[in-house]
Amino acid sequence: MHSVGVNTWVWTSPLDDAGLRERIPAIAGQGFDVVELPVENLGDWDPAEAKRLLGEHGLGASLVLVMPPGRELVRAERATVAATQDYLRRCLDIAAQLGAPALSGPAYASVGRTWRMTEGERAACVREWREAVTPVVEHARDVGVVLGVEPLNRYETSLFNTVDQTVRAVAGLPSCGVALDIYHQNIEERDVAAAIRSAHGHIAHVQVCANDRGTPGRDHFDWPELLAALADAGYTGPLCIESFTAHNNSIATAASIWRPLATSQDALAVDGLCFLREVMAQQRAPRN
Repeated sequence: MHSVGVNTWVWTSPLDDAGLRERIPAIAGQGFDVVELPVENLGDWDPAEAKRLLGEHGLGASLVLVMPPGRELVRAERATVAATQDYLRRCLDIAAQLGAPALSGPAYASVGRTWRMTEGERAACVREWREAVTPVVEHARDVGVVLGVEPLNRYETSLFNTVDQTVRAVAGLPSCGVALDIYHQNIEERDVAAAIRSAHGHIAHVQVCANDRGTPGRDHFDWPELLAALADAGYTGPLCIESFTAHNNSIATAASIWRPLATSQDALAVDGLCFLREVMAQQRAPRN
């Protein structure tokens, strides 16, 4: 069975040391295996304190990068690309410090930045990205962490929208794979399960939520089929619930969360955890 995690964005943004001290014990008490920690800005929270709290409560770590305006690896000034590379390397160092196997997110362009491209321009942009990300993934290899590159839906980027685009872009790069977020796959893929299977051997991390960003299981997804596809793709890592609170103006606006997605944020997390474990248990049960 997969371990199950949850992103602190379900409750708060930006994460800080006070948030660590509040959320990590609470997440452990809810029964999760993993805490997914976003690095919105370096220095927002202390990795040493996070490591201490995770160890104290027996939790694993997952780390996600954040790409606001000004963090770019393509079609940007050299200084901007260099600063973004430095940010990503520092995030990889934090992941290694916490024992997180992957650093995941849209490590190519700021979220919400879109532009039109011909096929030739797209190919050139992918080449530019591969050149810019190479020193980052070489550092990932050196520290023992995988960079998971996350395709986003068409409203949030125009570069990597599909699993196939992303698999082809990362091919041959060291310590680099694909981070799946089924919210985005639900928008962009004609067959989500088939897209997952097509990423066999390339999946670095998986984030889950309902099709409306709410509680897993309160939606139209065929969860047994999705989990079977992950198994067929050889993925054995955690499933991390990623959603966002509607009670923080900045994150709610950034993620287009215009209404509560559950009766409470705790209910979103815990009900999703229970559902995922139930589906996994049913799949493991012997058949008569």
